[in-house]
Amino acid sequence: MISSNKAQRARAGAVSRGARPVLLRSQTEEALGAYFNTLNGHKPGRLYELVMREVEMPLFKSVMDYAEGNQSRAASILGINRGTLRKK
Repeated sequence: MISSNKAQRARAGAVSRGARPVLLRSQTEEALGAYFNTLNGHKPGRLYELVMREVEMPLFKSVMDYAEGNQSRAASILGINRGTLRKK
């Protein structure tokens, strides 16, 4: 069971639109906009890999913290297999 404190933190500042928090989407758009603004005319390359590399580990760490170290629960939250989570 999720503590009320964790539930409050999960809801804080985020308005849900389906399963996607609007806050996360807008922060991502802002971060990508800032990235493109720093290119100074240079062509971006391998952007997908860059974003995944920057986001994946903080995502897993945050979900593991939220799941209080329970890998099965974290994997369920992420929608992936526990073995996949362990490999990452």
